[in-house]
Amino acid sequence: MTDLQAEPADRTDDAALSPDQLTDAVHAIADRSREASRVLVRATRARKDRVLLAIADALVSRRDTVLAANRTDVERGRAAGTSAYLLDRLSLDAERVGKLAEALAQLAALPDPVGTAVRAETLPNGLRMSQVRVPLGVVAAIYEARPNVTVDIAGLALKSGNAVILRGGSAAAATNAALVGIIRDTLEDHGLPDDAVLTIDEFGREGAQVLMKARGRVDVLIPRGGRELIQSVVTTASVPVIETGEGNVHILLDETADEKMAVEILLNAKTQRPSVCNTVETLLVHARSAAAPEVLAELVRAGVTLHVDERSRTLLPAGVDAPAATDDDWGREYMALELAVKTVDSVDDALHHIRRWSTGHSEAIITNDLASSEEFVAGVDSAAVLVNASTRFVDGGELGLGAEVGISTQKMHARGPMGLAELTTTKWIVLGAGHVRR
Repeated sequence: MTDLQAEPADRTDDAALSPDQLTDAVHAIADRSREASRVLVRATRARKDRVLLAIADALVSRRDTVLAANRTDVERGRAAGTSAYLLDRLSLDAERVGKLAEALAQLAALPDPVGTAVRAETLPNGLRMSQVRVPLGVVAAIYEARPNVTVDIAGLALKSGNAVILRGGSAAAATNAALVGIIRDTLEDHGLPDDAVLTIDEFGREGAQVLMKARGRVDVLIPRGGRELIQSVVTTASVPVIETGEGNVHILLDETADEKMAVEILLNAKTQRPSVCNTVETLLVHARSAAAPEVLAELVRAGVTLHVDERSRTLLPAGVDAPAATDDDWGREYMALELAVKTVDSVDDALHHIRRWSTGHSEAIITNDLASSEEFVAGVDSAAVLVNASTRFVDGGELGLGAEVGISTQKMHARGPMGLAELTTTKWIVLGAGHVRR
């Protein structure tokens, strides 16, 4: 169930808006965002960085306000029967708020992509040509119950000179309202338009539908969440969409893999935070892997439920039963302590399975054979491919981007973790001296 498809109406006013009134209200927000974007595009890096650091300080100083709002959301979610894993994604504590502030400080330390030349040259006729990065303009984001995304996207948008419209969903309504309030207050205090960060949460899923069709008012829309949310946006929107996030992630345990390394990587990739998109969901085991029995035993000891094909069943620890894997398992993003396991005969066999079932997010191989790693890297067609490293590293912060808007699984413009550069487009600048075309 997604926020777009199944949440109750979350407007609190007495009278619901008519369709025309709703459209006018959302369009008015988008127009305010556009005006703010015209100010941000001229903001210097120093000014933007000061604001990011000020927001980081405000998050810490007003942490109690954020945590009180978050408790309201978590208690409401628990009463509604929300799963433990989704509650984990929703929950904030002092440490997590501190990490949000740290991420903003890291963003401030990164180079500003705006104005950076992608290419530049003087043509034979004397024209000086350059292609430079410029903000996208108005970025909209629709996401589920993850309040950290509110801060990440707002920070990335501000640093890259974009205004942002947020739709964070009813499950995190109180938390998101507190966070957006802090950000907007800080923007106003530092002389930048508070309309650089706006939300349409008050208009519920109907407002999100209007936003998705606000072509000409919104430059790009980024959905971040599960399959249902992403597909709902992709199929409904008439504004440009950057598709992100669903992670049916694979790891191949090659025949030469070191047992200790394999255990550590698999435990990290599956158990550190099972509810996120860079968690491994399918383990492909080479038929001649000596490390496989111990890897599976450690996963079982860690509380992971294994869904196995018949060949992999023989590798299970004595006395351990496991459900049989089906096509539903090969295509499933569990986001829980569950893992599909399949035995393969070669790297090529593993690649064939990945091509059939992957969502194009991330894949990894654990191996001590250079030829196998090169074959795997060349053969995988996903946004990220890793050798002897946990898939949990496919994250904007871990890869030095400061934060991320999401992980793009498409192939146009942005692919993989989307940081500052991915929130820009380019502009051609041509300087002449009275040139005319002959």
